[in-house]
Amino acid sequence: MSIEITDRTPVDRADEILTDEALAFVESLHTRFAARRDELLGKRAEQQQAVAAAGTITFDPATRDVREGDWTVAPVPPALQDRRVEMTGPASPAKMAINALNSGAKVWLADMEDASSPTWHNVVDSVLNLRDAARGTLAFISPEGRTYALRTDAPLATVVMRPRGWHLDEEHVMIDDRPAVGALVDFGLHVFHVAQQLIDNGEGPYYYLPKMESYLEARLWAEVFAAAEEDLGIEHGTIRATMLIETIPAAFQMEEFLYELRDYAAGLNAGRWDYLFSIIKYFRDAGDRFVLADRSKVTMTAPLMRAYTELLVKTCHRRGAHAMGGMAAFIPSRKDEEINRAAFEKVRSDKTREANDGFDGSWVAHPDLVPVCQEVFDGVLGEKPNQVDRLREEVQVTPEQLLDVPSAGAERTEAELNANLYVAIAYTAVWLSGNGAVAIHNLMEDAATAEISRSQVWQQIANGVVYTDTGNTATRELVTAALDAQKEKLRGEVGEEQYTRFYEPAAAVVADLVLSEQYADFLTVPAYERVLADAR
Repeated sequence: MSIEITDRTPVDRADEILTDEALAFVESLHTRFAARRDELLGKRAEQQQAVAAAGTITFDPATRDVREGDWTVAPVPPALQDRRVEMTGPASPAKMAINALNSGAKVWLADMEDASSPTWHNVVDSVLNLRDAARGTLAFISPEGRTYALRTDAPLATVVMRPRGWHLDEEHVMIDDRPAVGALVDFGLHVFHVAQQLIDNGEGPYYYLPKMESYLEARLWAEVFAAAEEDLGIEHGTIRATMLIETIPAAFQMEEFLYELRDYAAGLNAGRWDYLFSIIKYFRDAGDRFVLADRSKVTMTAPLMRAYTELLVKTCHRRGAHAMGGMAAFIPSRKDEEINRAAFEKVRSDKTREANDGFDGSWVAHPDLVPVCQEVFDGVLGEKPNQVDRLREEVQVTPEQLLDVPSAGAERTEAELNANLYVAIAYTAVWLSGNGAVAIHNLMEDAATAEISRSQVWQQIANGVVYTDTGNTATRELVTAALDAQKEKLRGEVGEEQYTRFYEPAAAVVADLVLSEQYADFLTVPAYERVLADAR
């Protein structure tokens, strides 16, 4: 083999995952598909420049036949028919995996992407935990002696694993002297070790696919799935995937995404923060018409967000796929019942809107929110597993509606500038420490929050935004002063040792991103480089 693993023992029992046979499988996927991945990443930059220059996107005339054709995706398998509540969270450590599986949710999004810092430890531990979960043997004993085990009194959540996006590499797996594609490492190790066991369990290898910007990237996943099924000797179409529509070009290609993966597609999902982050990324050079209001003010009831979600429901149901709603990130407080009461009301309102709009299920980030989400969807679905039969034929969405950024409001405040910097630094610091799911101010945050936060700051500087609460103009000097203030605030909260080890380097990463004249496409790329440098 020409594959080299730089660390064979990132966790106990790593040898059970990093077997010669599994690595040969990953190497084969990489050899066949890495060059195409590289080519498609190059096309992203070309497309973004063309869109920014035009100041708009539209539905592709070249794929009109797909949008107007009479076709559906393959029938959804029984294990994915009812997805009314989906728990999200990382698959490492084992304690969190067990809690998610035991949560009472119908599905667990086992996240190796935005809610997971891609340390080599976390990558291998996640696959190990998911393999043990498929076998029914996953267990954990805490240092205090508390035992965590899979429940036997009720069904476990069905696992849908989310690998890394196409843009990330895995530096601990070298193939022909280059880092392997992170998505292929995650998918390859997982499907190799769990596919047959899951099939024997009456389920299958199911995936969430993130961050795609073109239906050609969906086509590449279809080719990867077909190759994996052939190599593993499993029936074509056994693998199933739900795609996240979390980039602005993807919103104009929902039909095409489902068509390319029609033998494998189970649905689409609406990802709020990444979607807004993508609007900033794509239209960063297109002027102040695309400058977002404070992210806390851009709700799902804003016209551009309504257009996006209603189009998603209509598209999915027309093609026989599930439409999955967004995240309820609230974490209940054990100290403040008033915070809980207000937050639960917001969650209930958000899930009620989704259920009434035709979504088939939605995400929550904490087990205590599972009953709230389930109650809302039970009230709409009753005994039905989903509402795919609700076609929403009355929905008509135009490109102008999808791009109506001003409809989200014009309030841009210096107070939120400081909040964005605080969250971006705080999240990145914990990410650098190896944890990708971070509780900040009673919300479970992942990388999408840090991305939209730092992107808003960059956009405000680039467009010279005048803050509505202070009258000050967004400049590098003002933002530098705000960064210093937030750094000191965090230093006081976490203590000097933690601040020096993680928060100071995190602040340096964030400062580079928000103060640079050139916009960086992903925060996680330089942050990953920092993780690797610290490990050397």
